[in-house]
Amino acid sequence: MTTSTRGAAKAPAVLVLEDGRIFRGRAYGAVGETFGEAVFSTGMTGYQETLTDPSYHRQVVVMTAPHVGNTGVNDEDPESSRIWVSGYVVRDPARIPSNWRSQRSLDEELVKQGVVGISGVDTRALTRHLRERGAMRVGIFSGEAIADDAALLAKVQAQPQMKGANLSAEVATKEAYVVPAIGEKRFTVAAVDLGIKGMTPHRMAERGIEVHVLPATATVEDVYAVNPDGVFFSNGPGDPATADGPVSVMQGVLERKTPLFGICFGNQILGRALGFGTYKLKYGHRGINQPVQDRTTGKVEVTAHNHGFAVDAPLDKVSETPYGRAEVSHVCLNDNVVEGLQLLDQPAFSVQYHPEAAAGPHDAAYLFDRFVSLMEAERA
Repeated sequence: MTTSTRGAAKAPAVLVLEDGRIFRGRAYGAVGETFGEAVFSTGMTGYQETLTDPSYHRQVVVMTAPHVGNTGVNDEDPESSRIWVSGYVVRDPARIPSNWRSQRSLDEELVKQGVVGISGVDTRALTRHLRERGAMRVGIFSGEAIADDAALLAKVQAQPQMKGANLSAEVATKEAYVVPAIGEKRFTVAAVDLGIKGMTPHRMAERGIEVHVLPATATVEDVYAVNPDGVFFSNGPGDPATADGPVSVMQGVLERKTPLFGICFGNQILGRALGFGTYKLKYGHRGINQPVQDRTTGKVEVTAHNHGFAVDAPLDKVSETPYGRAEVSHVCLNDNVVEGLQLLDQPAFSVQYHPEAAAGPHDAAYLFDRFVSLMEAERA
């Protein structure tokens, strides 16, 4: 990515998809060029959480909601230390943010962090295109980065694909750190950071859990060095087919039958650890309005999603795995994609969505309580 922070308000901008479709608009955020995988998010709120979610590393996010930036930006809501999206696409950015917690505008924050974006494009048409053709490589060019269309398209087509990308170590912490329990400490959890959001250890801390956040490169020995009551595998970016290290660590946890919980990328890692395959979705699930059924209770939850890959596991039967019987516990009601797994013979489960979603919805927050229940049962 190359960026400049001057002239964003007036600079023309061009968005070029790898199949040759072109959208023209105005620069939003920093001026320059950027590349990534074009994906769309259906969330109408919580854009600050989206921008700072490490799972969006190397992705250009198209916001389907027409008005973005209305509530500005503050220093309390980021989910990590920086914006991770590689580019941002909006239709009608707010001219003036209006919220008592706002400290600056979204445009100012994008400029400050060097994130190249584009506004004034028909995001509905762009989203329909991605739904029909699938997520694909894209480039955003503004100011002096604009050249003839053929040259820009060649640049986009030279970029690496998301399939086969191993990205977790690029976004995870380099050094282990501890999030202390809030109130009385009840349990210790080792959390393998594959792109963890800040709200996740906070949700566990609220339940009396001391969370030891470990790098994506952590070994089984690193995990058990903290003497955990449970082990957690986080969300994260990239292709789960490349994550052989985390899969091996999870298999070590399963062999010891320690209570285990995974979300998003962690769900895909559990799928691989159990012997299931993974595959790339056509355009993925991204937003905060995805209906998922918990098949263990029959309850339907409205959930927050951000994933472009899924687990290939049978929906209609219990599967035999090296670690006992496993079944699909949650399913997306839009397209029957696997949204959760659970083992029947030991305390391990995972979901493909975000129970910690700070902007909401909060239907799935009970999953942290389910994790606590597994650790309570194991201790008893």
